[in-house]
Amino acid sequence: MSQTFDFILIGAGHNGMTCAAYLAKAGYSCLVLERRNKIGGCATTEEAMPEAAPGFKFNLCAIDHEFIHLGPVLRELKLEHYGLEYLWCDPTVFCPHPDGSFFLAWQDVERTCKEIERFSPRDAVAYRDFISYWQRAMRLFATTFNAAPQSIPGILRNFNPTVINDLFDLADGPTGILEFARRMVTSPQNLINEWFDAEFIKAPIARLAAELGAPPSEKGIAFGVTMLAMRHGPGMSRPRGGTGMLTQALGALLTNLGVEILTDAPVARILVDNTGRAVGVRTQAGQEYQCKMGVISNLDAVQLFNKLLDPADAEAWAEGVTGRLNRTVVNNNESVMKIDCALSEPPRFSAWGHQDDWLIGSLLIADSVEHVERAHQEPLQGKIPDDPSLYVVVPTVLDPSMAPPGKHTLWIEFFAPWEITQGSDRDWGLIKEKIADRCIDKLAGYCPNLKSSIIARRVESPVELAARTATLKGNFYHMDMTVEQMLFFRPLPELANYKTSITGLYLTGAGTHPGGSISGMPGRNCAHAILREHRSFTRPRIVHKVGKRVKNFAMQAAFRAGVDVNNI
Repeated sequence: MSQTFDFILIGAGHNGMTCAAYLAKAGYSCLVLERRNKIGGCATTEEAMPEAAPGFKFNLCAIDHEFIHLGPVLRELKLEHYGLEYLWCDPTVFCPHPDGSFFLAWQDVERTCKEIERFSPRDAVAYRDFISYWQRAMRLFATTFNAAPQSIPGILRNFNPTVINDLFDLADGPTGILEFARRMVTSPQNLINEWFDAEFIKAPIARLAAELGAPPSEKGIAFGVTMLAMRHGPGMSRPRGGTGMLTQALGALLTNLGVEILTDAPVARILVDNTGRAVGVRTQAGQEYQCKMGVISNLDAVQLFNKLLDPADAEAWAEGVTGRLNRTVVNNNESVMKIDCALSEPPRFSAWGHQDDWLIGSLLIADSVEHVERAHQEPLQGKIPDDPSLYVVVPTVLDPSMAPPGKHTLWIEFFAPWEITQGSDRDWGLIKEKIADRCIDKLAGYCPNLKSSIIARRVESPVELAARTATLKGNFYHMDMTVEQMLFFRPLPELANYKTSITGLYLTGAGTHPGGSISGMPGRNCAHAILREHRSFTRPRIVHKVGKRVKNFAMQAAFRAGVDVNNI
């Protein structure tokens, strides 16, 4: 016997659950179907080695939370009432350099500049300007992140006096506008070279920028340099108890709102009626669930159209979209190999004057910009890097609750090719442990005590990561975060506002605007787009509110330009 809901959501990742929360708060009944036996998607914390390392809890994918503090999701959903508590990282970055220098970033910019000044007084001065510039840019970007990308009224509603001041400061006349445009289309590597001289500061900025999944020389991902600026504001944090506490809090909220969540319920087919409307889903077990208003997919658009829609339905009601997705959406062959270790003691960077507090944030193994470049270029060419560049975290220094007393966990991310096309060994199942040894050897070159402290380890290849998280080619961003696949292009222009041409079929998740990371923004934006669709924009209250916001923006802009606002 089928059951009927207003909305059915495919996937209990944090965006899918965020979307369900906003719809449920608006009074709609929702069903969330999750393929795994637990909720969370890429945002889980699990006792991954219960026999070899009992009591050790690991974040199996996402770990550092920054973007979620650029939007109102936490405030609006009041997740602290459901057990979510954020712990702030300070310092936020430690990156040792082979020559004995190091980069240490505190949340306070001035304190960071004093650290830089020890090795490069000139770069300490440049750093203030760099962070100030890109923090203003990030606040401006956030106005678009928290709205549907093709919704001008939605974006305008996010402007406030601070953002307007940032806009004028960044523009600073025609030359400033052109300079900002130039910086946005260049590469992180070019920007780093414009600002800084010393390699010890260039390399970690390049490494963080490359977290978008491309080499620092890639044009059009200049936005990546804001990854460091965000460490200073809004800052970087982690939920007490691990990333999974965010999705556990969302799950508790949904239960309180009456949302039904079913795990071990992978969806096999989206049901479309003869008018081109999505009316429900069928699970792999054969159970059907009906919906009155729509189906929302937390799965990326490529897999949605290729796997969950009947090809006849896709062609009849979304003509050509499947083909466009298959030919247009780009994943550049770069994925991630993940290593988790249970440790008897924390790693110690003894040659750099180690202090345990330096392990609170993220640890970057980036010897130079060229080192980072090779570590990203080689996976694109199907080669496993010989000299790994690593993103490392020791979560238990900040949050001891994630391991038995006195013990620690280690989180290592290593960029690796999805498809190995160079070298004699091309089967991830056969070589992953050998590649993990290579990563451990690299890190142990900085931390001599590392190998003797490992109690147990777990290695997850890109293929295994993709199978566990249902991500396309092991890309937890769902698709590359490059300029032609962002904003109103993500995943395609005709799908960018979270709607498809199949009535009642919607998209959310990392493959939609504003992209991957722990933010909840795609889920919130999708819910708001759906809610706007189901209410009239002609209501006088809404028209008046939008009109008033536009007029206020115009008046503030005119005032900054020296125009008499009484004439507006």
